[in-house]
Amino acid sequence: MRILGIDPGLQNLGWGVIRVEGSKITHLGNGICHGTGDGLPARLLALHDQLTEVVERFQPEAAAVEHVFVNRDGAGTLKLGQARGIALLVPARYGLEVGEYAPNKIKKTVVGVGHADKTQIQHMVKLQLPGVKLAGPDAADALAVALCHAHYMASSFAASVSRAVEKQG
Repeated sequence: MRILGIDPGLQNLGWGVIRVEGSKITHLGNGICHGTGDGLPARLLALHDQLTEVVERFQPEAAAVEHVFVNRDGAGTLKLGQARGIALLVPARYGLEVGEYAPNKIKKTVVGVGHADKTQIQHMVKLQLPGVKLAGPDAADALAVALCHAHYMASSFAASVSRAVEKQG
């Protein structure tokens, strides 16, 4: 299964794609979509178009997006939320179910600590995906989102199998 992880941002929207085959996880690609242009609508359109290209190129079968945290700057949070809307819309447009994870849950899953910094995330992503060349911290965060989703999908599958076995037994 190919999983697209997305780290929303209005200027830099990170993306990362992994393939999960049983317990083997392989890096397929990562990068950053740039919100360019004058004004918010142009920036959102640029993010939409670039993320659409990523989905068409890699054909993911699942997607996951990091939740936006609310900070003191309400206007900044609202703008980031609009970029997150693009991150949810594009995969949904292709019929993908989109998982959503809080930043602390992603960090705890990938690093083992809920308040890990970007350096720790990059280090653990490189350990889990040997040989990966990261396009930047936002791309590393997106790969962490994809790894988190892979972990929770596997946990959910194992729980479903366990319940099915119990019903038959």
